[in-house]
Amino acid sequence: MNLSFKSLRRRPPLSAALGGILFMLAAMTIFSLVNVFSKMMVAAYPPAQLFFIRGFGAIAALLPFLARDNFAAARNVPRPGLQVLRMALSVSDGMLFFTAIKYIPLADATTCYLAAPIFVTAFSAIFLREHVGWRRWTAVVVGFVGVLIALRPTGAAISWPALIALAGCLCQSIFMIVTRYVRGTSNIFLATTQVVGSFVFGGVVSAFLFVPPTWILVALLLISGVVNVAAVLCLNRSLILAPASVVAPFQYTMIVWAIVLGFLVFGDVPSPNTVIGATIVACAGIYIFLRERTAMHREPQPNPPTVV
Repeated sequence: MNLSFKSLRRRPPLSAALGGILFMLAAMTIFSLVNVFSKMMVAAYPPAQLFFIRGFGAIAALLPFLARDNFAAARNVPRPGLQVLRMALSVSDGMLFFTAIKYIPLADATTCYLAAPIFVTAFSAIFLREHVGWRRWTAVVVGFVGVLIALRPTGAAISWPALIALAGCLCQSIFMIVTRYVRGTSNIFLATTQVVGSFVFGGVVSAFLFVPPTWILVALLLISGVVNVAAVLCLNRSLILAPASVVAPFQYTMIVWAIVLGFLVFGDVPSPNTVIGATIVACAGIYIFLRERTAMHREPQPNPPTVV
């Protein structure tokens, strides 16, 4: 009798797609919380210094997971060239975003970054050969229109800091595509390369630009690094489980968090436009979720294992 245990343990496509969506939602929630804290910090400290201290906490959080299997995740890594490119894109994305929010409101920077699903959907169709039907394209565009209605970009949205944010958005989009390419890599290793890249870059730059922080700030940044690792792991897992064009539109949920956290932390009362736009964004995301579930149900199930 020859029984394929691998086929028995294989997840059905529906579970993988929905799991990827849920991990993306978790990642966006955590990133939104970290972004509020980062916005407070960049007013007084250089972004690279924040990267360095936060990276130290993130590496400390990841080391036990790497050491658990004697650092096996760091051996025989597939496509090392793409791994280096991915690390560079992650560092560039983070630095560009931190620089942008230092000069423009978090809402304006978020607006620029929420163009990422448009880029990712286009890139996934071109480079990953993923099928992107007209319904998903329509939902992505509608979601982006909802973002524009909600935030109504101000005059600062065409300034050089906004262009920096758009450049970061482009880096993030390419990063997501590259992550999909190397999805066979250990999730822990993917997260480690991201935080190590930020830590090294931040340390080099901080040697020239350093503002003495308080011990309380250091402690908060270390905690922020640990929390950021959780978001990175969720994001990577999302791209491992599901196509980039499926999970990328759920980045739009960051605008919902921007409204909630803006009210709770800064006392910003959302305008009617913001509420309408956020509703459109949520509806577009829910539509993609339901559409993906329906499409997966229509796909034939994997053949059962052959018993000889």
